Amino acid sequence: MPKDIKIKRWSGKGLEKYIPKLARLRIEVFRDFPYLYDGDYDYEEKYLATYIECPESVIVLALDKDKVVGASTAIPMKYETPEVKKPFIEHNYDPDKIFYCGESVLNKAYRGLGIGVRFFQEREAHAEKLGGFEHICFCCVERPADHPRRPKNYVPLDEFWNKRSYFKHPELTTSYTWKDIDETEESPKPMTFWLKHES
Repeated sequence: MPKDIKIKRWSGKGLEKYIPKLARLRIEVFRDFPYLYDGDYDYEEKYLATYIECPESVIVLALDKDKVVGASTAIPMKYETPEVKKPFIEHNYDPDKIFYCGESVLNKAYRGLGIGVRFFQEREAHAEKLGGFEHICFCCVERPADHPRRPKNYVPLDEFWNKRSYFKHPELTTSYTWKDIDETEESPKPMTFWLKHES
């Protein structure tokens, strides 16, 4: 990773000044396939505030000097919404023992430099510091292979996630609602969870 890129891990208060930059970056990155998210700035600010207000959450920033080029979020699942916890409860997992990795976003110009690996390392280190977790997880949107907006050169991140010891659990699914860039209103999107067992 280039020496000019700094990775910083934050918990709780102190990150408020970065919220506008983080909101814009999330909207920019999630506009691409597979999320195709027609971003809502007000929603993003409120969403990010959840992580700042929770003392056990973590936000990892990738900074090129003062420019925010990437960010990654995580929080104990007990603080998450019912739609996140529901599939785990139904399959006899204890949400209090699961650490939930929200999202990672990274400016296109900074991909392939090892920053994504650091995002996982930093979030996992935070989970270990908190202690008491049996699993770490995240979820990913499911799009059909023949989706009209799927780029011809699109490569899913499955192999990257498997190398980090995260594996797809098709039985653990939920849905999130947002408006795609080609939709006139919000609609539910299927999401599947990936788990890593904490040793």
